[in-house]
Amino acid sequence: MPQLKVLISGGGIAGNALAFWLSKLGHTVTVVERFPSLRISGLQIDLRGFGIEVLKRMGLDEAFRKHAALEDGMNIVDDAGRRWAYFGANKSGRGVQSFTSEYEIMRGDLTRIIYDVTNKERVRYIFGTTIKSYTELDGVDGAGVEVLFADGNKERFDLLVGADGIGSHVRKMMVLGTDASDTGTEVTNRDDGYVPLKGVYIAYFTIPSEMKAGESYAATSYATTKKRMIMLRRHNPHTIQVYMICETDNPRMRSIRRGDVEEEKKAFAEIFHGAKWRTEEFLKALETNEDWYLERVGLVQLDSWSRNGRVVLVGDAAHCPTASTGMGTSSAMIGAYILAGEIGRHCGRGDDGSRGEQHRVKDGLAMALKAYDDKFQPFMKRVQKGLSRDTGFWWMPVTWWSVLFARLLAAFIAFTRLNIVGEYFLSESVGDWKLPDYEELRI
Repeated sequence: MPQLKVLISGGGIAGNALAFWLSKLGHTVTVVERFPSLRISGLQIDLRGFGIEVLKRMGLDEAFRKHAALEDGMNIVDDAGRRWAYFGANKSGRGVQSFTSEYEIMRGDLTRIIYDVTNKERVRYIFGTTIKSYTELDGVDGAGVEVLFADGNKERFDLLVGADGIGSHVRKMMVLGTDASDTGTEVTNRDDGYVPLKGVYIAYFTIPSEMKAGESYAATSYATTKKRMIMLRRHNPHTIQVYMICETDNPRMRSIRRGDVEEEKKAFAEIFHGAKWRTEEFLKALETNEDWYLERVGLVQLDSWSRNGRVVLVGDAAHCPTASTGMGTSSAMIGAYILAGEIGRHCGRGDDGSRGEQHRVKDGLAMALKAYDDKFQPFMKRVQKGLSRDTGFWWMPVTWWSVLFARLLAAFIAFTRLNIVGEYFLSESVGDWKLPDYEELRI
């Protein structure tokens, strides 16, 4: 099979992981990223289940551990900061993970690790631009897609991959048609697979905080009434990460234009007003904070992640499972592995450098993308099970009685050491699904 020419939109974890595998297969890859350089921002993420196995198959276990976050568990506290329960990380190498995975890392560190080991002789990175539109081509001399970039350049590729996140522009064009090209506004009256959860928002930011004597790297979780929650994580001795989570029908929150940071902060101050513990301290820090990011929590559900053997989606662009499952990064890594594996299985290697017959490229890719759907859709259906537009974060308490019950339940689970966190509160268990083993990808 001839060498493939692949364009990946998005230089995050999914995009870089796919570029890593495709370059191992000897194919030519271009990664286009809208940021002016490799985007190494973002807070703490983790790997779970088969995501850890994929990392090991990439040969990156040692590099990951060198950069791993030091978090070793999570405390559940009340209004006065008293600990009700502690859940340690499962570092046995067996079974499902706890709230804290054995494999915790800052997003930017994982992105950099994968980028650094990707073969730059086969992978070209273009920063600071985006895909404006694409046109599907057919015929002996012109199969594949012709892509128009935002800078006006055009180029032809055998395959276009959307790895550009939950708001994926490639997904909008693939599902809705090229009239969903980059207009600077959101398409809201047509279904592109994005499903917002019921009024769920997560704000992420960091604040300076020197580590005190006796303080550990354990995370801290505080839940209060009206479905409000705060979580703290520490990744170095000088800074803490703050996560403020809520499910709300606050009209001010619903009306804010995406990206209006000052209004977002004011709305969160309004929503969290009256909450106890260290809430006022964090709201005060927001006034001068510059690294605020607000996520309008949702998921992506599509019957197929590809079209016509020419365009395919991977990572959050294809199947974002929401933050509540704890499986976003793992799903991205696993999906990239399976997509590359099926391309290797059906299209072979590209090491000979030939371009070859275009009908063989088209047929091979069509089979590979169908197999990608067939192999990975059952996994994602298990991860997303029970999630819909109306579910919200069901586990967040509303009244003081439910707050007390949640704390007592956490204390009971922690005291009895019931290993049910990854099974019931997260979505790590995927039943009898097995990770495929691709001889073509063995390192």
